[in-house]
Amino acid sequence: MRRFVFGRYWSVVKKEVIQIKRDRPSLGIALVMPLMMLFLFGYAVNTDVNDIKMVVWDQSATAYSRELIDQFTNTRVFEVSAHASGYRAIESMLDDGSASVALVIPPDYARKRDRNEPANIQMLIDGSDPNIARTAVSNAQLIVQNRSITMQESRMQKQGMSELEPPLTLDSRVLFNPNMESIVFNIPGLIGLIMQNVTMILTAFSLVREKERGTMEQLIVTPIRPLELMLGKITPYVGIGLFSFCLVLLVGTYWFGVPVKGSISLLVSLSILFLLTTLTLGIFISTIAKTQLQAMQIAFAFILPSVLLSGFMFPRESMPLVIQWLGGLVPLTYFLEILRGIFLKAVDLTALWKDALGMGIFFLLILTVSMLRFRKKIE
Repeated sequence: MRRFVFGRYWSVVKKEVIQIKRDRPSLGIALVMPLMMLFLFGYAVNTDVNDIKMVVWDQSATAYSRELIDQFTNTRVFEVSAHASGYRAIESMLDDGSASVALVIPPDYARKRDRNEPANIQMLIDGSDPNIARTAVSNAQLIVQNRSITMQESRMQKQGMSELEPPLTLDSRVLFNPNMESIVFNIPGLIGLIMQNVTMILTAFSLVREKERGTMEQLIVTPIRPLELMLGKITPYVGIGLFSFCLVLLVGTYWFGVPVKGSISLLVSLSILFLLTTLTLGIFISTIAKTQLQAMQIAFAFILPSVLLSGFMFPRESMPLVIQWLGGLVPLTYFLEILRGIFLKAVDLTALWKDALGMGIFFLLILTVSMLRFRKKIE
């Protein structure tokens, strides 16, 4: 009698639905928490660097120096937060974090400009945050370079010479995210991360709750098979997870303005596969843990590395090869590729079949291991 019986499976489904209705806090977590996390992380997780606080020491105090300062602020990358009168004041502001960069204009800046002599300006940068430092250096170099070219062309025109033509030009075109906004890249990743965390935690408590409340003893005397029990416990949460996914998908699309360029039906279908995978992973955790506290600890022990290994925060290509292999053991790694591919590039299954296959293999593997670990006996 090892065959799958639909009646036994459906009985577990109905039992789990009744349990979910009685457990209002867990239901609230499944429905409300994804929206709260999406709003929180959607605004908090932003890798775009704008309005870098800049302190200015303008020793020239001329129209030329003010024009140069405007060149920096007009880019909206830099924001003048204060004016200083010496290096001691600049160092104090860089130390306490009230400024991230300092622009120092020498007193002979205007005189050298009038005489067409080379003028040097100085920028001091707080390098404790490499992202801000790199952005400040690259933008400052571009601003000064463009200003130098403009000045040189003006001098040549005054001398009756033709305009300066650069010997090499670059014709660049940014695809999929033309404005290079980080929110367009982050929102699909946040949807996958949030759905993984919420669904896995919910089912991680499933069998553990049975152990703590003593209802596992009732399951022991029934003829139910491990597969029927696992699928029966997962099925209600698939519906709840799919409903939560649709909510965060609508918020991400209409509130944050990140449209889905690809097939909605393909996105939903692969999302169901991902939900099955994460829910089964939660069941696997519940077969290991003996208490709900242990289940929570094991779940977070998996969640935290998955944020780093999946490519959510940092590109996996820059990671060591061993770390990339470890990332292949995280289902979120495959789902992020699917989400960003459908959201941004409008790709179809021909480009995503490897990621879908990876998730499917992970689901079957975890389901098999969970069934093998489940024992209908009191330990």
